Amino acid sequence: MDRGDAGVRPGDRLRDARAHLRRADPVLARLIDARPDFDPRGWLAELPAMDLYGALVFQVAGQQLSVASTRRTLARIEALFGGHLPSAAGLLRADPAELRRAGLSGRKVATLRDLAQRLTDGRLDLRMLSGLPDEEITAQLTAVPGIGPWTVQGALILALDRADVVLPGDLALRKAVQSAYQLDHLPLPAQVTAIAEAWRPYRSLATSYLFSAPRPAPPVTPDP
Repeated sequence: MDRGDAGVRPGDRLRDARAHLRRADPVLARLIDARPDFDPRGWLAELPAMDLYGALVFQVAGQQLSVASTRRTLARIEALFGGHLPSAAGLLRADPAELRRAGLSGRKVATLRDLAQRLTDGRLDLRMLSGLPDEEITAQLTAVPGIGPWTVQGALILALDRADVVLPGDLALRKAVQSAYQLDHLPLPAQVTAIAEAWRPYRSLATSYLFSAPRPAPPVTPDP
C-alpha cells in the first residue's frame, strides 16, 4: 500500500482507481467494462508470497525469461536451500557454480551476490527501503550492477503493491499496448511511458489490465 492510503479500504481504492482510469483513457474503459470482476492481483496467487528481497531475486532470475522459465529456475534454486529461497547470507555462502547449474547465468549470479553483499554489510536496508517513495527505491537498487529499472519496477508491484508503477521496457506490455491501442508498430518504451501518463496515479492497475487482456488470434493463412 502506498503511503497516504492508510485508512482507505482496498475495495474503495480499487473502485476509485477503476473510475479514474475509465475517465482518463477510453481504451482502458473498454477493458475495464469488459471484465467487471477482474482481480488485478489474482495472477499473484500463482507465485509464492515475496518480500522485497525475494521479489528482487525473482526479477533478476527472470531477466530475459518467461515467467514459467523463471519459476523452474527458482524451484531448482530453492531445492539447493531446503525448499526455500536463500537468505542474503546463505546466497553468499553458496557455491556460484551450483547457482549456475540451477539455471542462473554467470551475470545473474554476480548480480545476486552483489545485492546480497550490500544487504549483509549494511549498505542496503530493505526494511528502510520499503518505506521510501518508488523513485528513491529505484535509485538505490539500480546502483547494483545488473539491476535496472525493469527489475525494480517488477519488485515494487510484487512485494510492495505500489499503485503507480509501469514497466515500459517490458516486451509483453509493449505487445499488449500495441494490441489494445491498435498500433501498426511495436511501441518503444518511451511511447509506452507517454501513453501511461494518463493513467497516473494508478499505472499498476492499468498495467494489470493490459497484461491480462485477451489478444486477437493471428490470421490463419489458407493452404494454397
